[in-house]
Amino acid sequence: MPPKLSDLEIQRALGSLPGWARRGDVLTKTFTFQAFSDGIDFVQRVARAADAMDHHPDIDIRYTKVTCTLSTHDAGGITQSDLTLASTIETLAPA
Repeated sequence: MPPKLSDLEIQRALGSLPGWARRGDVLTKTFTFQAFSDGIDFVQRVARAADAMDHHPDIDIRYTKVTCTLSTHDAGGITQSDLTLASTIETLAPA
């Protein structure tokens, strides 16, 4: 299990993750899409990437908005695995 990151490490990393925010012990970002089906396509891309990393986000789908929430439950907070998955999710979102 990766170690929980310090507050400073998390703040530094957020500088390279546009739109991601820390909410307590999680990282979160909401993505907005033109159509419901576009959001579902995005969720499927995220699911494949998360399975490959064996690290899975909480995903909330609300019509054209998809919120991804990341935390390493075993570590009790945010780890490098969460930052890596957030970076990967960024590459999967439409520009």
